[in-house]
Amino acid sequence: MIKTADIKEHMEVIGSDGEHVGTVDHLEGADKIKLTKTDPSAGGKHHLIPVGWIDHVDAHVHLNKSSKDVRKQWQDAA
Repeated sequence: MIKTADIKEHMEVIGSDGEHVGTVDHLEGADKIKLTKTDPSAGGKHHLIPVGWIDHVDAHVHLNKSSKDVRKQWQDAA
């Protein structure tokens, strides 16, 4: 099980394909990560991804979905 306390601001988020997805802004509630809107891949918008997509956390947040799938399925945030 993923310990959300291990997820820190400014950590890189990486898809299962090893590609950069975004940068952690902060946890949004107990079940979502909000990505920074200033990341070059964010298109100037915050995006939300579910904690359930996390495979593991070390120096980075590693997801169990490819970067392409994440970008198709992430939610735009205000």
